[in-house]
Amino acid sequence: MNHCANRKVLISGASIAGPSLAYWLDRYGFEVTIVEKASRIRGGGYPIDIRGTAREVVDRMGLLPQLREAHVDTRKLSFVEAAGTLIGSISLEAATGGAAGLDLEVRRGDLARALHAPVRGKVEFVFNDSIATLEDRADRVEVTFDSGARRSFDLVIGADGLHSNTRRLVFGPEDRFHRYLGYAFAGFTLPNDLGLAHEGIVWNTPGRAAVLYAQESSDRMHGFFVFLREEAPVHAFRDPQAQRELVASTFPERSWHIPRLVTAMREADDLFFDIVSQIHMPTWARGRVALVGDAAYATSFLSGQGSSVALVGAYILAGELATHADHADAFAAYEQKARHFVEQNQALATSGGTVVAPSTQDMLDARNEALRNTTDLTGAEGRAAHTGLILPDYDHAG
Repeated sequence: MNHCANRKVLISGASIAGPSLAYWLDRYGFEVTIVEKASRIRGGGYPIDIRGTAREVVDRMGLLPQLREAHVDTRKLSFVEAAGTLIGSISLEAATGGAAGLDLEVRRGDLARALHAPVRGKVEFVFNDSIATLEDRADRVEVTFDSGARRSFDLVIGADGLHSNTRRLVFGPEDRFHRYLGYAFAGFTLPNDLGLAHEGIVWNTPGRAAVLYAQESSDRMHGFFVFLREEAPVHAFRDPQAQRELVASTFPERSWHIPRLVTAMREADDLFFDIVSQIHMPTWARGRVALVGDAAYATSFLSGQGSSVALVGAYILAGELATHADHADAFAAYEQKARHFVEQNQALATSGGTVVAPSTQDMLDARNEALRNTTDLTGAEGRAAHTGLILPDYDHAG
């Protein structure tokens, strides 16, 4: 039974957190609309991990068989030094603190499609549109869309990512909540003429990493550059040419596959460039508007936990709305239950940086020494964060 009086909910964003939240809200009897600026659910994309508590969420959604089928199964990560000499290889779980045989690794697009399928036809999707203005009138939220449409909702939830439009409209500019972690990165695809499959190779010097990663036996693979930069390269954010020049100048080496990666990055039509950053907010709700997933608490890709935390946050937010008569009480309970889990997983980004791109020679030496001993690179910290919350059971609400 849906106890919350506010039944009509608008969700901004149709990636991971948005459809997850929609699934649970629909199950609990809410009337849900999702607005998404893209023209459709996006396919493809790099792999993401579903671990620990988040795996329990997708199990409760009945998605486990489908996601097991889509599991990418990266079998090893190899690390090489500046000249390209192999230091050592480990399993993915040893690098992440994950649980072999339990963790799921799926393409972002496969997860997005799996989350979309159960709500198709039950939840209203509005593509090619976005929220232009929000007016919280105490008893409802009046929304104007970019398309010019105007509608009224009981609640609005921002599930629109790291650079959330909803957060900006309601809570203010991103820079108030944005925490730069000192790294920039570029990702792209390139021809897989090395025959890589189910593996990644990481090249390092202090504060820099170049990565080749192949999900499967295919003619394409992913390339990544990650590098320390004291100041965020804001000049490059909207200028793809500046991004390419910055990355190329940061990786001038002629060793290993660096020249091939730089050339591929320059020519790529799918270059994705951003800084490694997190969102930290004192509260995730204001009035009738709340945030979930990266919009509220981006953990950064160095944590490896962004999608998992989004799945868990969406589950808890929906459950609390279903079990509280007042939305303010529900939002407060959501924060109280999820915040420690969020903060545990945000803290993993620091250790993630020391695995992928150790910032100093001493840290790089220590990582390499651990590799030679094939020890678990993240130890118990990763596993504790992945499973750091026992899921409440809200099914009596449904």
